[in-house]
Amino acid sequence: MSTGAVEAVAAAGVVPDGQSLADWLATRIARYETRTLDWDALKFQADFDPKYRRAQMRYVGTGGTGVAKDANAVPAEHFTFSTMVLPAGCEGPMHVHRDVEEVFFIVRGHRIRMMFEAEGERWESVLGERDLVSVPPGVYRGLINEGLEEALMCVMLGTARPERPTYPPDHPLAGVRRPQT
Repeated sequence: MSTGAVEAVAAAGVVPDGQSLADWLATRIARYETRTLDWDALKFQADFDPKYRRAQMRYVGTGGTGVAKDANAVPAEHFTFSTMVLPAGCEGPMHVHRDVEEVFFIVRGHRIRMMFEAEGERWESVLGERDLVSVPPGVYRGLINEGLEEALMCVMLGTARPERPTYPPDHPLAGVRRPQT
């Protein structure tokens, strides 16, 4: 960045009024030791069928799970970021985000089957450790941990507050009422 560009950013008032850079940036750190696994974020799915049991650990914003707020997460401005624990044999059901891209990055796991549907076509791919898939808005996506061990993935959504995802009309979860958060 040129000197002029740096000066323009500084003049724009990036740091909120009344805060030092250090104080402001300290509120934007989410340390692992202060995170907790939230097995309740998608509990309504697991209550319907235990195969949907998984946990979210929020870092930036609350993601697309329907959790209204998390004071422990860094406030989202342009995207959300969380980790998801997916026990062996469990799955994330087919769903669609019509408003936003969703990215899955497999941190740990060796047989994560990803399923996609759009415009009458279906496609599948198996992801492993350090693989990533970026799913555009409007494409249904689902996943199953076919491995023998718990998988861990990063999940990012490309907006601060995504709309709640929906399920295919013929999916069993399409008729399940979500709790209000």
